[in-house]
Amino acid sequence: MVRLLHRRIHSEKSNCKTLKGNQIIALTVRIDEGTVLSRLGKIEVTSELVAYVDGGCLGNPGPAGIGVVISGLAEGPVRIAKWIGRQDNNVAEYAALMEALQYAVERKAQKLHVYSDSEVVVRQMTGEYVCRSPRLYSLHWTCRKLARSLAFSISHVRREENAEANGLAQAARRRK
Repeated sequence: MVRLLHRRIHSEKSNCKTLKGNQIIALTVRIDEGTVLSRLGKIEVTSELVAYVDGGCLGNPGPAGIGVVISGLAEGPVRIAKWIGRQDNNVAEYAALMEALQYAVERKAQKLHVYSDSEVVVRQMTGEYVCRSPRLYSLHWTCRKLARSLAFSISHVRREENAEANGLAQAARRRK
């Protein structure tokens, strides 16, 4: 149950944010010639998320998809499968990582640990490899920037340990 601790109404516009437990409750109220319009939105603040990410394509390059499984949320795991057009495998892997990072940042997560079966992405994100590919550089840079918004870590896992994200990526790349 969402409880609003306090409310402020001004004659023009009011944006009021209240922190209670792990929720930020935002209330926007506009008074327009005696009419009150309000919108209540709830953003879950999550302390720590874990994501399994995978990207792949049929052919290299070819029709590509990403799969992301994010756990650590009160409502249970989130599964994301997206078709991303004709890409190569490394672009798809970075796109999957970016999807997980964007999800975590949007939900105000404090920590995100990512598991990926892509050695290239893991080693570039940890600084073990330098990203020199012009095709990957902007994706790498964007992921690094998003990762600085929270306590981020990434680990390599074998493909068998990433089966659910892999299945989502395979299903997504078959869609058009």
